[in-house]
Amino acid sequence: MRELVVLGSASQVPTRLRNQNGYLLRWDNEGILFDPGEGTQRQLLLAGVPASSITRLCLTHFHGDHCLGVPGIVQRLSLDRVNHPVWAHFPASGQDYFARLRHACIFHETADLREQPVATGGRVAAGAFGDLEARRLDHPIDAIGYRLVEPDGRRMVPELLARFDIAGPEVGELQRSGTIRKGDRMIRLEDVSVPRRGQRFAFVMDTRLCDAAYALAEGVDLLVIEATFLDEDRELADRYGHLTAQQAALVAAECGVRRLVLTHFSQRYPNTGRHRDEAAAVFDGDIVMAEDLARIPVPRRGVQSGSPRIVR
Repeated sequence: MRELVVLGSASQVPTRLRNQNGYLLRWDNEGILFDPGEGTQRQLLLAGVPASSITRLCLTHFHGDHCLGVPGIVQRLSLDRVNHPVWAHFPASGQDYFARLRHACIFHETADLREQPVATGGRVAAGAFGDLEARRLDHPIDAIGYRLVEPDGRRMVPELLARFDIAGPEVGELQRSGTIRKGDRMIRLEDVSVPRRGQRFAFVMDTRLCDAAYALAEGVDLLVIEATFLDEDRELADRYGHLTAQQAALVAAECGVRRLVLTHFSQRYPNTGRHRDEAAAVFDGDIVMAEDLARIPVPRRGVQSGSPRIVR
């Protein structure tokens, strides 16, 4: 399963229809929770996602709408006795803030929460999921964006496997070793497979347009990016270190993004119709306007996957 569960999509304060930020990326066996704002614990409940699915906590910065949900999440991990390590990534300059959030009140801590502050850009974690990378964004306070890159691989072609009479455990052996002997012939992995590009995901929150935003978004299958303002309010966006819907779409267009998710909408706008129109004028790909409790699939390799759906 590879999907984004939107737990909140408002900027600064919650509204009647939108909770503060919160985004859970479900990526095979990983559950990466980005920027949990106030109320994230309850949003998980409404989305039908247990706290035990969280394996990593990634904060972009320490403005309240991106981190005030940390105390509830940390305590829920202990209450539910989550028995696997949960890694916490955040800007190193905010170490004191994270410590206060983690220990905001008295509770019996049993969870294995392992802090990994991010001091510089580059790879911050690696595993079966691929590489988790970070880059510093352009916001009035220290802020970072994240990028998940799955290694490239190869896709087995059934017709080619049949041609060489390779089946069952032999397929796994060939994938592991790269070659297998059939009679007097040595079959290579390249003989029965084709290259398969690893999938990529990026999370770009509070920032002005900057090189890092483009670097994070380059060639990703799913880009989650803030679109706080409309272009008519570009001066406000620049003053407070944010993007307009048009600017977010420009990043997606120039970086060859497959599916664009716009979020972090200012409460000054009654709806997001104009955000979509503004983005569509720049980006002709798949645009999703984030809605609370939506599940947004990561596009399948080479084809478009299903439409987002709302969980009630």
